[in-house]
Amino acid sequence: MAGKNKAANRLAMAVVAGLTVAAVVTELRKPPEEREWHGKIGGFVPYDLRKPTFAKVRDRVWDTDNPNLIVPHAFGIGWTLNFGSAYTMITARLANRAG
Repeated sequence: MAGKNKAANRLAMAVVAGLTVAAVVTELRKPPEEREWHGKIGGFVPYDLRKPTFAKVRDRVWDTDNPNLIVPHAFGIGWTLNFGSAYTMITARLANRAG
């Protein structure tokens, strides 16, 4: 089993590295004044290579007003869990059961 986990980890790291390179290349192909350092690779995988701030991280991982459980990372490639949305969903379900 340990060998399979190692291989899966290597594959995941290679995919993330490839997507990161693709994001950087996408931005570097643009004229400097058009580079935003965030967008989607292949129209699907989100990336955000701008400097992360505490507010941006907080807004991504604890946004009770956003109904989406999965949101783009505050920095990097891919998605993260919006714990604020999960909390809202769970408390709403518990309230419905109690009421």
